[in-house]
Amino acid sequence: MATILQKQRKNGQRYFEIRVSRGRNRSRAQMVWDWPQGWSERAAQREAQKRAAQFEQQVQAGEYLDKRERAAQAAQEAAEAAKILTVKQYAEKVFLPQKAVTASEKTVYSYRWTFDKYIIPAVGDRKLTEITSAQVSSFLLDYQATGAAHASVIRMYAILGSFFKMAFMDGSIDRNPMERVQRPTARKDELQRQGPEAYTEAELSNILDCLRGEPLKWQAYISLLCETGLRRGEALALQWSSIDFQTLEITVSGTLGYTPEKGIYRDTPKSGKSRVVDITPGTAALLRRLRREQAETAVSEWVFTQDNSPLPMHPDSPNRFMREFGKRHGIENFHPHKLRHSFASVAITNGADIVSVSEILGHADTAITLRTYSHANAESRKRAANVFQQAIKQDKSRSG
Repeated sequence: MATILQKQRKNGQRYFEIRVSRGRNRSRAQMVWDWPQGWSERAAQREAQKRAAQFEQQVQAGEYLDKRERAAQAAQEAAEAAKILTVKQYAEKVFLPQKAVTASEKTVYSYRWTFDKYIIPAVGDRKLTEITSAQVSSFLLDYQATGAAHASVIRMYAILGSFFKMAFMDGSIDRNPMERVQRPTARKDELQRQGPEAYTEAELSNILDCLRGEPLKWQAYISLLCETGLRRGEALALQWSSIDFQTLEITVSGTLGYTPEKGIYRDTPKSGKSRVVDITPGTAALLRRLRREQAETAVSEWVFTQDNSPLPMHPDSPNRFMREFGKRHGIENFHPHKLRHSFASVAITNGADIVSVSEILGHADTAITLRTYSHANAESRKRAANVFQQAIKQDKSRSG
């Protein structure tokens, strides 16, 4: 019998914790369902009972595994595949299944796509133990010669590094060929930027001005990205219960993704941790208006929905809208991640400390922020030096 506990987070958001016993010597199965904002207690209790019954059926059918059990299952499958010989066999029976346990749905899909399109056609039938450093280097050069961007080549290098490291660590190969493969350098015809693409404060102000004639949901969405640096999927995963209109705070606890196999799904944030970001009264006002407008057509727990539907917006929709919006208003290369970079660059160059910016962005550690926005941090240092010099000059003039 499922146990349903009603709880409340620090920000006042109510939720249900559903537990199901799996017998002695086994950890209990557990799930969480958030109480949608605006739902009555009766409606929420009824829905919680329904979800508890469905969850209990899944547990009884053996469809639930905790993290430790999933890892053990993956390890067992890897052990059974110890005699695998080819790159294709190892990828399909060991590497990709293990990544499915530890990585996000989107990352796993990207890995599968990369193997199916590039790696397996090129070296899939070769014996895993016979792959040499020279063969890997040649493959990377051939891939680069197709015109792939430097970032894509580096990503391929990282995937192959992870692949062969796993094979070496589990004893499938006696040596790791990647140890003698140099990290690819950019082609001569590729221009290297000093930092990620970002808009200036004036350009951001112009973007917000151009938004005024657009549908309300896009005004709210893009304003939110501009002032919080949220990732595209994190903004799409927001539910009304995530927003505290009293304190002007938003709890970021998920991300929305899409794969052809799974469709639209909600996952944990990239860092694996929830965080709180602040919004301005102006963006809060846009969100309040959006909630009223949304309620006229379809009541939904999601902040950003499909037109006239309670379903969450498709993760590709912002890119499509922003591409067309950029063409109409002459805004170059307009996409969600550029707004994230813009937020960070503007914040750092205007005196925000790296630790705070890193926390807002949801980076795993400040080293990522420092590495990505070193150009902005250099500008901050110059400004700090100028402030110091001006202070010394003023002091000398007073004492003179």
